[in-house]
Amino acid sequence: MFAVAGSRITVRVGERQLTLSNLEKVLYPRHGFTKGEVLDYYTRIAPVLLPHIRDRAMTFVRFPDGVAAGSFFEKDVSRHAPDWVRLARLTVGGRGKDAEIVAYPLINDLPELVWAANLAALELHIPQWTVGPGDEGRTPDRLVFDLDPGPGATVVDCCRVAERLHDVLTGHGLTPVAKTSGSKGMQLYAGVRTREGGETSEYAKALAERLAGETPDLVVARMTKTLRPGKVFIDWSQNNPSKTTIAPYSLRGRDLPTVSAPVTWDEVRACRHVSHLTFTADDVLDRVGELGDLFADVDANRAELPAQDRRD
Repeated sequence: MFAVAGSRITVRVGERQLTLSNLEKVLYPRHGFTKGEVLDYYTRIAPVLLPHIRDRAMTFVRFPDGVAAGSFFEKDVSRHAPDWVRLARLTVGGRGKDAEIVAYPLINDLPELVWAANLAALELHIPQWTVGPGDEGRTPDRLVFDLDPGPGATVVDCCRVAERLHDVLTGHGLTPVAKTSGSKGMQLYAGVRTREGGETSEYAKALAERLAGETPDLVVARMTKTLRPGKVFIDWSQNNPSKTTIAPYSLRGRDLPTVSAPVTWDEVRACRHVSHLTFTADDVLDRVGELGDLFADVDANRAELPAQDRRD
């Protein structure tokens, strides 16, 4: 769809007219993957991606000159976003004179997604809450465990930890869904119903510390780098309302155009090599055609977090 050569072209996406630029620019030199192919991927994956990022205050990681040339984070897009891109103006950084209003983009439809991809926003990062009326929100509707392998560990070790988390979470009445990070590790999610911003962090921390206590040779629940070689760090802090994680189906800014891809629990249990859970953009498009949206259970199955006395 976006393979036309030339520095600038004008296209119609839905009800919007967009000017796209530098489609022939190679953003992934090792793979030869161009900006036009990035736009094509995001357009084709949009039906399964958009429901999972809707109304979530987004942070871009932009790679305007490709993944080998550096990147930058962008939260506030008020200076350059078209007037039809929806923005969530949220207060961050404390109260009083320390507070700052940031205009986060809400990528809710295909024109907004194509606009973001045209900025070379390869990575889309979102919080575990949605923006509500009046641009308020920050009450989590997702629980997340970010499994980060330390030096000497890989996603294979993450899978072994994920299996243990799966058993505990299902025992607590939750429906966990796994996805690769698109980099070295993976994340586990579950849809939840909460009343306060700190509930998921408290729960995730307690569970991470429990697993670290049971298998200290494999799991660590503290960020201290000296504790992490050969182990999997369960980063429970990603549940903090101020934190974000890579969105499902987002590209990553790595050597290859890998994707943060939802996976089945059979794939998690069978994983014995890093290649088993490494997926490029083309792989993911094929997987969605064959398997459908493997992340759908997160939003379809929300449950209350268990009471404190039921967590053991």
